[in-house]
Amino acid sequence: VNGHHQENGMENMSLFEVVKMGRSATQSVVDDWIEAYKQDRDVALLELINFFIQCSGCKGAVSEEMFRHMQNSEIIRKMTEEFDEDSGDYPLTLSGPQWKRFRINFCDFIAVLVRQCQYSIIYDEYMMDTVISLLTGLSDSQVRAFRHTSTLAAMKLMTALVNVALNLSINMDNTQRQYEAERNKVIAKRANDRLELLLQKRKELQENQDDIENMMNAIFKGVFVHRYRDAIAEIRAICIEEIGVWMKLYSDAFLNDSYLKYVGWTMHDKQGEVRLKCLTALQGLYYNRELGSRLELFTSRFKDRIVSMTLDKEYDVAMQAVKLLTLILQSSDEVLTAEDCESVYHLVYSAHRPIAVSAGEFLFKKLFSHRGPEEEGLPRRGRQSLNGSLIKTTVFFFLESELHEHGAYLVDSLWECASELLKDWETMISLLLDEPMPGEEALTDRQETALVEIMLSAVRQACESHPPVGRGTGKRVLTAKEKKTQLDDRTRITEMFAVALPLLLAKYCVDIDKVTNLLQIPKYFDLDIYTTGRLEKHMDALLRQIWEVVDKHTDAEVLEACSTTYHCLCNEEFTIFNRVDIARSQLLDELVDKFNRLLEDFLQEVVGFGRFFRPFYRWNLAHDLSKWDLFSSNYRLLSIGLQNGDMPEQIVIHAMQCTHYIVLWHLAKIIKPMRAFCLICQRYLNSINTAVKEQAFTILCDMLLIFSHQIMSSGREHLENLVYAPDSSLQEELLNFILDQVFIDQDDDCNSTDGQQEDEASKIEALHKRRNLLAAYCKLIIYNVVEINTGADIFKQYMRYYNDYGDIIKETMSKTRQIDKTQCAKTLILSLQKLFNEMMSEHGFNFDRSSSAFCGIKELARRFSLTFGLDQLKTREAIAMLHKDGIEFAFKEPSPQGEGGPPPNLPFLDILSEFSSKLIRQDKRTVHMYLERFMTFQMALQRDDCWLPLISYRNSLQAGMDDDAMSVISGISSRGSTVRSKKSKPAALSKRKLPEEENSSSSIDGVWMNREQSVPTPVMMHSPHLTSTVLREPKRMRPEESYAATFSVPAEQHLHQATQVTWMLTQRQQAEARQHQDRISMHYAKMRNHMQQAIRRGSGLMEDDEEPIVEDVMMSSEDRLEDISESMDFNTMEIDLPASKNRRERNELKPDYFDPSSIMDDSVLNVPMF
Repeated sequence: VNGHHQENGMENMSLFEVVKMGRSATQSVVDDWIEAYKQDRDVALLELINFFIQCSGCKGAVSEEMFRHMQNSEIIRKMTEEFDEDSGDYPLTLSGPQWKRFRINFCDFIAVLVRQCQYSIIYDEYMMDTVISLLTGLSDSQVRAFRHTSTLAAMKLMTALVNVALNLSINMDNTQRQYEAERNKVIAKRANDRLELLLQKRKELQENQDDIENMMNAIFKGVFVHRYRDAIAEIRAICIEEIGVWMKLYSDAFLNDSYLKYVGWTMHDKQGEVRLKCLTALQGLYYNRELGSRLELFTSRFKDRIVSMTLDKEYDVAMQAVKLLTLILQSSDEVLTAEDCESVYHLVYSAHRPIAVSAGEFLFKKLFSHRGPEEEGLPRRGRQSLNGSLIKTTVFFFLESELHEHGAYLVDSLWECASELLKDWETMISLLLDEPMPGEEALTDRQETALVEIMLSAVRQACESHPPVGRGTGKRVLTAKEKKTQLDDRTRITEMFAVALPLLLAKYCVDIDKVTNLLQIPKYFDLDIYTTGRLEKHMDALLRQIWEVVDKHTDAEVLEACSTTYHCLCNEEFTIFNRVDIARSQLLDELVDKFNRLLEDFLQEVVGFGRFFRPFYRWNLAHDLSKWDLFSSNYRLLSIGLQNGDMPEQIVIHAMQCTHYIVLWHLAKIIKPMRAFCLICQRYLNSINTAVKEQAFTILCDMLLIFSHQIMSSGREHLENLVYAPDSSLQEELLNFILDQVFIDQDDDCNSTDGQQEDEASKIEALHKRRNLLAAYCKLIIYNVVEINTGADIFKQYMRYYNDYGDIIKETMSKTRQIDKTQCAKTLILSLQKLFNEMMSEHGFNFDRSSSAFCGIKELARRFSLTFGLDQLKTREAIAMLHKDGIEFAFKEPSPQGEGGPPPNLPFLDILSEFSSKLIRQDKRTVHMYLERFMTFQMALQRDDCWLPLISYRNSLQAGMDDDAMSVISGISSRGSTVRSKKSKPAALSKRKLPEEENSSSSIDGVWMNREQSVPTPVMMHSPHLTSTVLREPKRMRPEESYAATFSVPAEQHLHQATQVTWMLTQRQQAEARQHQDRISMHYAKMRNHMQQAIRRGSGLMEDDEEPIVEDVMMSSEDRLEDISESMDFNTMEIDLPASKNRRERNELKPDYFDPSSIMDDSVLNVPMF
């Protein structure tokens, strides 16, 4: 390329890179290519060929030699061989904004290329023939990337040629008209030269038209006919999308049954993506009513299929099918039968809103869009208006659908297309209140109930502006225009219903359903309108009607609606509050007086009393009745019921409910003071006065325990508002208080005011006080009020303060283990890590492992290990996660000595070995493999003192592990496969239980896998063949690389391989030991001396590890590879690597993948062709 690209510094870039970057306008890129084509068409065409090859993701390139001497099939075969098999991704399938823009630029490039070449180059019988031949060959490739990219290119090329053909057709028509006009002139005025020019131009245009048609036929027959039924849904979708464009652009040539049949057949495709493209293609055709006559045969053949697609399992497909039927309905009312329409009507109640809205539009077009001549001239509003008849039609449809409880869904479905009709509340009120005109049929009671429900749903939709419950994902952000419309609608609703609602309540006072719905309307009022509009008298009328409703009804829904209405009206922000509050107080005073009178003689007036009791329960839901002191009366009533035992159950139930809400109202009053008081106490934790801090701490612990999430248990979820959970800052301050005030030496305790040390009794009293403080905090841990891991700072003090708080800390560990064994184990290892870090910060990296500080941590780890008990299966997962966290901590920091040096936290493995005895044999193997992930071969070869923690920890994991592995391979008893004969019988028993143990091992691996999301390091998985550390390069691998490769084969297969390698290593180690006996003995003596000093008895190493430790050190990688190479034939090994995405797809592309039966439903085979 040159010109523009050279100016932008892209002269060395390929055409693919220029289009991918998208820095230059497509027009300039094409112009540069055309200039290059005019200078040397072979070079430019070769660049265009390589452009298509590179767009497919192929790393190869077509050379000039290949272009001149090889056929297209040979070039494609060569490119297939050079295609990257390691990945199935290619530019059209890659995600990200860059590749989305690339797809757009790719399609634009082809369209602009044809448009710029339409007057000369495309007719040179060279460029287009070469490109079409190449794309046709690539589209027939077994490689999906070639097929997908070339099909997209061919279809876009076809679309561009259709535009050229359309322009040629228009030019030919214009030329023909000019020729006819010139020829029809009289001879004297006729210009023969012009006639000859027009004839020559028409002939040239006709030749060009023939050439374009030949090109289109080549693409259609060579690409489309095969690819529209490709095995890949994306390719099929591309074909259907583009044929829809052709039929819409150039309907004279393509809108006939010969092309429509492909869309009709593909509507039976198994993939929703393809079916969706069919429907959108047809929508573009049916939208133009002029094309309706050409679609009659297609509609008659495939109408049933389109109707059935309204129930498609893909929501987008179903929605587009409904929209297509709406367009068909607009083009002709006679096409769809009543049954076809009914299948769409019921979708207005669909839970999927886009489908419901589309069905609502269909319903509106069918029932409400047609006006007869008798309806012209009717008033705009009122009972006799056009909207009056339409509202009646809506009510009739609602009742006939027999889904009366879903009026809100019907209104929501019609809202976007019929909101003006649904907002005509004046007409709805008129239909309910006004008497029918002579000859007019009045609404029945059932129809009036339905109209009230629709009216309420329309009010709610206008004021809330979001779909009903169950339809939609939640509230959306309204635009400024929508907010203004919402406010205007709310004002209209208030002005209209403030006057009409008392009249409606008076008319339907005894009707439960109507009154319940009508009483919900006031919560959507703008209450300021009552004052600004001088509507106070209508407020009084509304309050009187509510009083009447309360007096006449005992139904729970009606009473709750009355209570809710009073709750909405009793808003202190509005001036009508005093008026409503007085009316509410008068109503409640009367109810309480009646209640107290009936309570005295309820045994004689059981029926009346039970009827009167219901309002209090419902009023208590929304109103605080504390000042009427109903608790004493209800408590007295319940007590009498217990004494007599003959009180009616309904009275007891209502009394209990009423008392329950009275108590809740009392509790609600203490929430804010309680939270404010806790914040004050939190501040006092920083007081300089110790006694004040202790009192604040005690109160906070009690409050957090009382108002913890435990109060919601046993079905008490309604107490959720009372829960007070400590935030992170409060948890931190509580913990700091414990560390500063509890874990102190006796001598550091507070002194008396006279400066003298307290006597022994005072010390005991102070210790008792500190124990109480610690116990208060530990209860927060036990009841999960604070995070369990905060106990790490408590548990680490177990040894140091054993005499003072050992029993409390031990009980806390026991309780937390009952709550969550795994989390408790992680907390224990965290406490050891904290102690280790403190020791490191105090003594530095080169501390003495025989020091009292390090031995103290090991002793604490031993004590922690004993708390797990003897049942290893119960604590299996917890112990495994403990080892996992410990290993990660040991290798967390890089060596300060550089590569080859020990990690600074490596001595922690010596502490971790205290827990090795708690691992079952299968888990020892898994943990050992996980340890190898962090080890390099240099680490395995080290024998210096600084590496002894790693050696001892590996030995503790290998103890008892090799015996079982050897017995599985050899098929003999463990007595013959190990030198430790004293353990042969247990090993034999273990062998008989091996299947269960292997299942358990796989289960624990699964647990580790499930925890990958919560830990930053990779989890344990099975390994493929020949990927253990035996065959690794002598370098340390990252955990995410090595661990995923180490654990991915089944347990039995891995056990077989690991045993073979272990046996060969043992043989090699014994030979090496015999050859270097003297050196080993001296080295071992030195290490033995250090081990005796550094590792105390019972350190967690198994008793079987009495053999020289150096015997378990891994051999050098070179010797090991030579040894394995002698024992195994790598040429016969089957490496079960996961097949790449591309390779899998190629295997699926059989020669018969053009078979439509493999991608379409059986029903398509029964569809006749045109």
